[in-house]
Amino acid sequence: MYKIMLMKRSLLIFAVLFFSVSCFAQDITGAWYGALNVQGMKLRIVFHISKSDTGYVSTMDSPDQGAKGIPVTTTTFNSPDLMLELPALGITCEGKLENDTTIKCDFRQSGLTFPLILSRSRQPAEKAVRPQEPKKPYPYISENVTFKNIKDSVTLAGTLTLPEKSGKFPVVILISGSGAQNRDEEIMGHKPFLVLADYLTRHGIAVLRYDDRGVGGSTGSMKTATSEDFVNDVMAAIKYLKTKKEIDKHKIGLIGHSEGGMIAPMVASRSKDVSFIVLLAGPGIRGADLLLKQEEEIYKASGISDEQIKRSAKVNQALFNIILNTTDDTALKEKLTNYLVKTFDKLPEQERPSGMDADDFTRMTVAKLTSPWMLYFLRYDPAPVLEKVKCPVLALNGSKDLQVNAKINLTGIRNALEKGGNKDFTVKDLPGLNHLFQECTTGLPTEYSQIEQTFSPAALKIISDWIKSKTE
Repeated sequence: MYKIMLMKRSLLIFAVLFFSVSCFAQDITGAWYGALNVQGMKLRIVFHISKSDTGYVSTMDSPDQGAKGIPVTTTTFNSPDLMLELPALGITCEGKLENDTTIKCDFRQSGLTFPLILSRSRQPAEKAVRPQEPKKPYPYISENVTFKNIKDSVTLAGTLTLPEKSGKFPVVILISGSGAQNRDEEIMGHKPFLVLADYLTRHGIAVLRYDDRGVGGSTGSMKTATSEDFVNDVMAAIKYLKTKKEIDKHKIGLIGHSEGGMIAPMVASRSKDVSFIVLLAGPGIRGADLLLKQEEEIYKASGISDEQIKRSAKVNQALFNIILNTTDDTALKEKLTNYLVKTFDKLPEQERPSGMDADDFTRMTVAKLTSPWMLYFLRYDPAPVLEKVKCPVLALNGSKDLQVNAKINLTGIRNALEKGGNKDFTVKDLPGLNHLFQECTTGLPTEYSQIEQTFSPAALKIISDWIKSKTE
């Protein structure tokens, strides 16, 4: 859901090309290790350069963000000058081979430049400290399970955790945020759903968490799926839980994070089997408006100039307006293409994606904007659905969340629930927490992996106490 440095959804979109390179005297092939200093935080980068029949090919890793094998679109080496370009991410890395072991570079993305020294020597790997991750043996039952979404012919694989005592337990289904995620919602070296499931189960609440379609042990594909399809997956999870003798069928709840906080109300508005929902950084405004606000906040916090922020917002607002006002797919692609061609010519040279002409840029952008998931998300307004939710609701967000603005989205959720006549809801803005509900400094996604904490203990307690108040 985000347009920032090296983040998950953006990392899925690449073009693999072959490159030409002139003759050289020094060997540039091999693995090159370095680290960016982003607002005082270290972000490791690794480039893998190899020889091909036509020149050189490269890939990039971002270990601290769990990204490996990102194709580098253009690799050019004219000894001692090296240029690495990833236009889909707006990245260029330009440097000089100082000797056989060192390359001094300028790493550029989104108008920002960072010095980067690459070395053949692998930096000693610092094992990320994650003190909240539970260690086996667990003081509860944990079993791997599968269940079927018959409607979409998908099998979901997950983990069901049960308090280690006899009886019937209230249960929650965890619904992940956007992008292909595993059952732990693993991101940036953290496993927030593992920590959340562990905490709740230790406090007497059963938890079902599962791999998204096409991830881990689950079948299906995310390529053409939308939030509507993910609703069917949750419905299948509810149906499965109703077959379990350990589950209190009258106390089945949902916890949705980010996009999952959009899906949970969709399910609750359609199923009488949902007895409560918890929305963690869930949207309260239309998707197009959310993404515009997200970009503005992240760009500001990243130090991008006001002029560039306004220019980007103007372009994106125009693109989103075209999408919101056009229902015919053929006409939509044509309108987007025409607008982007004109826009590309007006972009300052330094903001144009390197290695791409107007046609390449336009094709890539139109493809991203017209994917089934993106179209659905941009057009989706959560308010009418929230108005139909009659079960108890807990909506939480962090005051430093730059991806889903707490004030705007919590206000939208509150207003919709009130308008629909829901009398049992709690809305809280939690001070100092980011989008992952970590205690943080800046709220920037680049900070997530640098924080030891996976999930604020205070937030965990609020969630657990509220669920118990609704199920005991």
